[in-house]
Amino acid sequence: MMRIGHGYDVHAFEAGDHVIVGGVRIPAPVGVRAHSDGDVALHALCDALLGAAALGDIGRHFPDDDPAWSGADSIGLLARVLAGVHAAGWSVVNVDLTVVAERPRIGPHVEGMRARIAGALQVPVSAVNVKATTHEGIGALGRSEGIAAHAVALLEGR
Repeated sequence: MMRIGHGYDVHAFEAGDHVIVGGVRIPAPVGVRAHSDGDVALHALCDALLGAAALGDIGRHFPDDDPAWSGADSIGLLARVLAGVHAAGWSVVNVDLTVVAERPRIGPHVEGMRARIAGALQVPVSAVNVKATTHEGIGALGRSEGIAAHAVALLEGR
C-alpha cells in the first residue's frame, strides 16, 4: 500500500542575518518570524509526512504555544515525525519540495539541503528533490515579505 501527503508552510521575514531552509543555514539580510527555527521546507515536509501517514499535522505534534518547541531545530522535529511515521508502519519512498522565495537565492544550497534531508529521513539522496521558484513579484512573497514551501511525500507500508 502507498500513500501520498502534501504540506505547506510560510513564514514572514523580520530583522536577522540568516534563514534556515532544508536544514541549511543561509546568510541573508533577514530572518524569519517563527516559534522554532522557522525552516519552512522542513515544516512543509513534516506536514506532508504526517498527512500521508494520517497522523495529523505539525501544529498538533509541536504546538507553537508550547515553550518546549521554542527555537527548536527542525531537523530534530523531522526526526521525531519520521519515528512516528515508522511506528505507524510506513517507510519513506521519496519526497519533493518546492521553496518559494524572491530572496535569498536557494539554488546554490539545494545539494546541501538534499543531503541534510536524506540523512534525517534515512533515505538515499536520490529519494529527495528540492527546487526553488520565485513569486514573480506578485503578492507578499513577491514583495520579499516572506518565504514559503510546498512538500509532497510518498510512503509505502512496511
